[in-house]
Amino acid sequence: MADGNGYRTSGFHHVAMRVRDFDQSVSFYSKGLGFSIVREWSNKGSRAVMLDMGDGAYLEIFERKAAPVLQTGSDGALLHIAVKTLNCDASLELARRAGAEVTVDPKDVDFRCEPAYRARIAFFKGPDGETVELVEERKDS
Repeated sequence: MADGNGYRTSGFHHVAMRVRDFDQSVSFYSKGLGFSIVREWSNKGSRAVMLDMGDGAYLEIFERKAAPVLQTGSDGALLHIAVKTLNCDASLELARRAGAEVTVDPKDVDFRCEPAYRARIAFFKGPDGETVELVEERKDS
């Protein structure tokens, strides 16, 4: 969005999350979904990684040292992470084989909006209970 000086945002950059099992989460997203590691660092004994999701978007994972009791459901600030895919069904199968708990099997949806928007979507739980949505945009009528 432009301001008075002509500056504007240029799109989505990343989602960051803290996880209980850093190695499991990094393995899940890199091996299970094919995200590639672009940066790794540590600070005061806590590790972090930036994963390239493709198309200029990143997932940043921080190691959580003290694991608080997590609530189930979607009552947290982060509702879900949505990931673009060219094949929803195949991507979900990769996630399933990597240990994902599938919560919504692939389905075609027609969003009632202008302009019309069609997609094939699916949902699953990541290693730390986070909800991930797969989105395959449909151009067909």
